[in-house]
Amino acid sequence: MLNFIEELRLRGMLHDMTPGADTLLDSKKVIGYIGFDPTAPSMTIGNYVQIMLLKFFQLSGHTPIVLMGGATGRIGDPSGKEKERELKSYDELDSNLAFQKVQIKKFLDFEGPNAAIIVNNFDFYSGMNVLDFLRDVGKTLTVSYMMSKDSVKNRLETGLSFTEFSYQLLQSYDFQVLFQQYGCVIQMGGSDQWGNITSGTEFIRRNTEGKAYAVTTPLLTKADGTKFGKSEQGNIWLDPKLTSAYKFYQFWLNSDDADLPKYLRYFSLKSKEEVETLETQYQDNPRELKAILAEELTRRVHSDEDFDSVMAVSNVLFGKDANAESLKKMSLLELITISEEIPSFELKIHPLNINIADLLSDLGIVSSKSEARKAIQNNAVSVNKVKVLSHEYQVGPSDLLHDKYIMIENGKKNKFMVKVG
Repeated sequence: MLNFIEELRLRGMLHDMTPGADTLLDSKKVIGYIGFDPTAPSMTIGNYVQIMLLKFFQLSGHTPIVLMGGATGRIGDPSGKEKERELKSYDELDSNLAFQKVQIKKFLDFEGPNAAIIVNNFDFYSGMNVLDFLRDVGKTLTVSYMMSKDSVKNRLETGLSFTEFSYQLLQSYDFQVLFQQYGCVIQMGGSDQWGNITSGTEFIRRNTEGKAYAVTTPLLTKADGTKFGKSEQGNIWLDPKLTSAYKFYQFWLNSDDADLPKYLRYFSLKSKEEVETLETQYQDNPRELKAILAEELTRRVHSDEDFDSVMAVSNVLFGKDANAESLKKMSLLELITISEEIPSFELKIHPLNINIADLLSDLGIVSSKSEARKAIQNNAVSVNKVKVLSHEYQVGPSDLLHDKYIMIENGKKNKFMVKVG
């Protein structure tokens, strides 16, 4: 069984903790939590840092609580934000929360002696009116205490509404309720949550005379200084409908070599000794090590079947042994994935019956019909991995994959997908 704080230290995942947290965690099993506000349609790999924190917490024999922010998500956390959040509708937040609850169940153990617990903090407030909140919650902390927190100070010049100013009270009260109802004594989160978390420990001290603790991780950034979890296209989501398993795999495979040691320690469930052995083994071949991490995470976040699909797509795009048979076996989703990775065209011909030279020219794959015929004579053109031997070849319904797609190649590197419909 892991030693939680020691594991975080070894993995570079410990930023700060309140005094005594390490002694407590080393001496007995405890309950701790992390909050997740459902302000997005899916969790991202940015959220996955905190999911891994809960995973290591559970593997150390402790009980994790996942606190879903059905209430706090309606307010908006100012931490780390330069301006006021745009409020989401209640229906959107409820839909996001329901989906994220399903997602989180893939990553933690919800059975056994230290089974994870999911709680919705909307339950804490649904029966409370504003006067109750101001009397029972608002009186605990002074304005000067709340304004001393970075999440507030950093926003005073750009503007901070009372709504977001009150977020600190809500998160603090959440901790107090979990302390009283579940015996939860530790709140965890990113380093930007330190002010909110320690406000919660102060709530518990003042209102219950109890003792609670805080543990935070560093904010994870990439070697170029940008925030982890962002790409040129936006977030890398844990939902395959928003980020396909292929794009998810490629994110890790194409990550900066300088980020690899950090990523391995944060996201691999391999032990520190195993990680160090792999780093030594592949010190001159970081891409292979990234492939090992990408496989582990794709199998865990998506599935074994999704990883096999990723390999099939990669083989068609980059492999040397892809053939007509392997292309025919591909699922419609795999063909769609390929069409998103290479130049693609839409063709509206019913019924499909077009000369290959005309098709190449009309789509702009080659500049003219004469160039198309020359490419065919040089054995450069393939339809669905089958060489076209004559410029008189007619592309027809029998060439359609899943009645929709045709893959055309002009040379080894020029691949195109045609969607017919």
